[in-house]
Formats: sequence, structure tokens, C-alpha cells
Amino acid sequence: MSATARLHARPEDEGRSRLLASAALACMGVVFGDIGTSPLYTFSVAVKSASPSGQVAPEAVLGIVSLIFWSLIIVISIKYAILIMRADNHGEGGILALLALVNPRRSKPGRWRAALVVIGLVGATLLYGDGTITPAISVLSALEGLKLYSPQMQHAVVPLTVVILAVLFAIQRNGTSWIGGIFGPIMLIWFTIAGALGLRGIAMSPAILRALDPLVATTYLWHAGPLAFVVIGGAFLAVTGGEAFYADMGHFGPLPIRVAWFGVALPALTLNYFGQGGLVLAGPNPSDVIDNPFYALAPQWAHYPLIILATIATVIASQAIISGAYSMTHQAINLGFLPRLNVVHTEGREIGQIYVPFVNWALAAGTLAAVVGFGSSDALAGAFGIAVSLLMVITTLMATVVALHWKYNPVIVYAINGGLLAIDLVFFASTATKLLEGGWFPLLIAFVISFLMLTWRRGEDLMDKVRLEVRERTQDFIKRLAADPPRRIAGVAIVLGRMAQGVPLALSHNVRCNGVLHETVLLVAVATTQSPRTSDDDRIVVAPIGEGIVRVELRFGFMEQPDVPEGLAEAMASGKIPKFDLVRVIYYTGHETIIPSGRRAGLSRWRETIFAFMHRNAQRPGAYFKIPGSQIMEIGVEFEL
Repeated sequence: MSATARLHARPEDEGRSRLLASAALACMGVVFGDIGTSPLYTFSVAVKSASPSGQVAPEAVLGIVSLIFWSLIIVISIKYAILIMRADNHGEGGILALLALVNPRRSKPGRWRAALVVIGLVGATLLYGDGTITPAISVLSALEGLKLYSPQMQHAVVPLTVVILAVLFAIQRNGTSWIGGIFGPIMLIWFTIAGALGLRGIAMSPAILRALDPLVATTYLWHAGPLAFVVIGGAFLAVTGGEAFYADMGHFGPLPIRVAWFGVALPALTLNYFGQGGLVLAGPNPSDVIDNPFYALAPQWAHYPLIILATIATVIASQAIISGAYSMTHQAINLGFLPRLNVVHTEGREIGQIYVPFVNWALAAGTLAAVVGFGSSDALAGAFGIAVSLLMVITTLMATVVALHWKYNPVIVYAINGGLLAIDLVFFASTATKLLEGGWFPLLIAFVISFLMLTWRRGEDLMDKVRLEVRERTQDFIKRLAADPPRRIAGVAIVLGRMAQGVPLALSHNVRCNGVLHETVLLVAVATTQSPRTSDDDRIVVAPIGEGIVRVELRFGFMEQPDVPEGLAEAMASGKIPKFDLVRVIYYTGHETIIPSGRRAGLSRWRETIFAFMHRNAQRPGAYFKIPGSQIMEIGVEFEL
């Protein structure tokens, strides 16, 4: 920059540049953890799949490197970084943000919107399968570097992986913001070293640069015959983690992610994959290094420090996946697809803001089972790709629906998204060949969770109908109060109800049985909007009913934590409701017991039993909505489904 340019540079421009650089650095540890550690196993798995006889052909090496490079360009750079990240829900991304855009609460059985909800839910649950496999394959692949110069250490790889992952899951309850602060710098070091190692490999065999030509990949696949399908499935592992671009968009914004990807991650990954290919081409016996080409790029003196760095990088990738599972669970609860679970807010400001104990230990069980059951990164590779490739297919489908809903030119939408969908389907078909070799594992996880989500949502829809049937109409309740006035007692009562219709049973039962009513009664219903966050102006809706009774609807976005006392404090501050002492009020909630009977259409009796079990074990409304336990009075009610 010239002296004149520096003289005229505005301070606010420099401030924005620093903020952009800081955000780009931070997102490296969260967004690129998974895709950034893929070089540990991707090239090795792809070349082995192309060489069933054990003899590595030079044309296979060139074709696979070219296939990996152009997969990164088309799937990650064009599809996710440029196109998919445009389909945001008020700045938020991810499959559930896409699902919220089609307004699942309006879906009707048999309608296309309902089918889209099911597809979106399957996509969301595939992330749980991904979250189970990613920590296992990442840490295993890092520690497998021990076998390169110390073959006797191969028996220690699985136990060490189990110990590292067990510790990682165990520390989640304490919050991980202290780790989050160093994620970005460590991953920057990782990408720098990975790129430098790649340059070393390219220098060994500059002929590998021929792989920049896409014809090299297409020619190889054309002549590979049926083997091409298996090779594509192996190369697909290079783009796993691409869904994080979209899922974490709301956390950092699209610009920092794009800057970090095109400025650091993509060049480093490209250099490393080309370097691994160059190393194999340069060796007199390629099969000697194909088990661990990433580590073979490093000089022997740097081998063990590189294993330590790789292990730290894979732990970072695992942590990002785990934190993402917490966030998605929180969104699913607010959108009505899961029962209320205990969500603990930690002290962290960035990653690790929340901790969901049930999800943590369920992921821990699945991940450790995958490590012990599969035993190696090669074995896990078959289980890894199928869930991610199916998720990419679903993401493209839903993004297409959203683009059409936003009135983009249909011809352009179908042309671009149709091409991307075709590529996604090829990847899915290739990874599906590994269904019996481990691909069933994440699909089974996704199937079970999807079934539970759909059962919960259908059960809650039926329960809403039952609640409305037994609730007293508001005007009838007011007339009853006028005809037979109860004894009014001093103070404020807040009655929680799921819906802003009718009179909650907790209130009508209390008046009927005890004959008393507080001077001021607030009927409070908590609603979740289809937007990530709700503005202050739209947060509170107040409607006076009469006889000292006011209906209050508190609206929260699906990314927010509903907090009833805080919402009421905002309502008092804005003058929408009378002021009172929040510490002295009584909150009335219903303690619902569901009795499965099979009498109502919509759920079979065995699914009603599952729904009743989930409902019984859901977190109590008072705890979930941040209401002090000493101020809650529960009134038991039985419902028969």
C-alpha cells in the first residue's frame, strides 16, 4: 500500500478489515475442522479402493488427485461457498433453518409440505450419524500415524483413541469456550504445515500437476469401469465437512467463511492432496507409503510432533461436530420436533455456549462403539460417506424448493441445482456401495431419531387437539366468573399454557376446586417463530380478556432459549403489562399424564406408548423456561389418547 493510500485509509475500514480477519481465523477451527483433517485418510482410502490387487498404477494416482481437487471446487467452492450459503433464514444456515423456511407447523398429512418436512428431518438426523462417525474416524486416522515407524504401536491405536474421546466427552459439561479461543490459530498452523508438506511432495514429482486438468479425472473414471464407482466413494471423503459451511454460517457470517476457505483452507488442502499424489508417483514402490501418505510426506524427525498436531486438529474437528449437535438439538426442541431436554448454558461466548447432557452421552456411546467395533479409519470410511452424501442430496433439494419459493427464475434454478443434484446423486450412489460395510451404522442412527422426531411431532399435534377439546372457552370462563365470582386474593398469578387459545386447565381447575382467583392473572403462552431470532418489537403480544385477566404471548426464535421471567420483565419495561415483583408471583403449570389407549386416529397404540414415554421424561416446563422452582405450582391432569 502506498503512503498516499495509507494516509487516506479510513479508520472504520481498517476496523472492518481486522474484524473480518479475526472472524476468518475463528471460523477455521469450527467450520473447517472436519474437512481440514480429511487428508489424513481420504487419499489413502481412495487409492486402496482403486488398487484391489495392491499394485498402485500411476494413472490411478493422477485420476484420484484430479477427482479430489475438482470435487473440492464443484461441491465445496461452487455449491456450498457460493450458492447454498445464499439460502439463509435471516442470516442462519443449516438443514433445520431450511426446514423452518417451509414452515413445518403448517404441514398437513398427504401434502407436499409434509413430505418435505419428513425429508428435512431425515437430513437433520443424518447429522447425528455424521457426529457419531466423525470423531471416531478423525482421531483414529491421526493416531494411526504411530504405525508408520513403530508397527508395534498398532495395538495401542484403538485404546488411545477411546481414552482421548472419552476425555473429550467428559469435559463437555464444564463448557469448552477456553478451547474455542485456540481453535482458529491451531487450525491455521495445521493448514500451513499441511500445505508445506504438500509442496514437498509436489517437488518430488511435479508431474502430479497434470491432475489440475479435469479431463484426467474423467478419462481415468471412464477407463476404470465398475471400479470407478468405488473410487468416487473414496474420493468423496475429501468433501465431508462441507455441510459445516452452511450450518455455521449464522455464527460467523458468509464472508469470513469464504475468505478463510479461498484464502487458506482450499490452497492448503489442494497442495497436500497433490503432494500425497506426488509422493506416491515418486516412490519406487508406491504400496510402501499408501497406508499413511500424509505422514510419509514429513521428514522422520517431524513425525511424532506431526502426530500430536494431527491429534489436536482431529479433536478440534470432533469438538465442532459435538457442539453442532447440541445446537441442532436445541433448534429441534424449539421447532417442536423433540421433547424438552435439559439444556445447560455454559460460560462460553463462542463455541460451547450450550451443553445437552443426553445428546453428549448418546454421541459418546455411539462414537466409542464405532471406534471399538470398526477398529480402523479404513473400516470406518465405508460408514462415513453415505450419511454425508445423502445429507448433501437433501440439502440441494430443499435449497431448490426455497429458491423457487423466493421467486428465482425457475429455468436457472433447475439448471444449476439440477446439475449439482446429479453430482450429489452420483456421490450418494457410490457411497451406497458401502452400505453393508458400515454404511448401515449412521443410517440406522438417522432412522431411529427420525422415527422418534416424527412420533413426537405427531403426538403433540394430537395432544393439542385434546387440550383444545377439554379447555374452557375464554368467554365461557369470563361469564362463569361473573355469574359465580370466586374469592379474589392479592397478588399476581402467571398461568403457563402451550397455546394462546382457551383457558389452561391449570387455571380453570384451580378456580373450580378452590374457589379463589388472584387479582391479576396472566395467561402466558410461549411460541416459537420460524425465524432464528425475534425482534424486541415482535417479542410480546398482549390481549386483555377481562376480570383482571390478560393473555400474554411470548415469541422466541428457534435459535433462542425461551426465558419466561425475562420476557415478562421486557413486557413490564415496555408498559405492555402492569408492573409487579417477579420474585413474588406464583406460576401455575399443568403436570400432564398421558394414557395410551389407541382410540384416536393418527398414532397406533405402540407409538402412543413411545410418545407417552418421551412426554413423561421431558424436562418440566418450569425448568426449561427458566422459572425458579420455588415459585411453581403444578396441577396434575390426565389425558387419554
